Amino acid sequence: MDTLKVGMRDEMVWEVTEELATSRGDYKVFSTPGMTRFVEMTAHKLVLPHLTPGQGQVGLQVNIRHMAPTPIGKKVRCETELIAIDRRKLTFKMKVFDEVEQIGEAEHDRYIVDLDKYMARLKAKIEGSSVG
Repeated sequence: MDTLKVGMRDEMVWEVTEELATSRGDYKVFSTPGMTRFVEMTAHKLVLPHLTPGQGQVGLQVNIRHMAPTPIGKKVRCETELIAIDRRKLTFKMKVFDEVEQIGEAEHDRYIVDLDKYMARLKAKIEGSSVG
């Protein structure tokens, strides 16, 4: 993760599919949970090549504003910028657009984890053990 720098940018384009949509009257449109997944995956994509073996990443928080509808079948684009690094905590600012206008914006925090510790904690939880 030493190669991550404030100011790094990336983007991703998705098609609004049935899985990412909700119904609004007679129409199916991009849902807010779908947009949340989209911004998380865009930040994940930016971080992934900068992780070292044994590291992973998890989402901590998403503050999202869904500003306009996008019909199913249309393309959406998320632009992300890494705006802060605090040890292992990464903060991103994102903008989401469809083919016509900006449809959303978000701030998203991710955290770099040690996979061995993360998996041990998850395994203990699955087995019903204390994770303290």
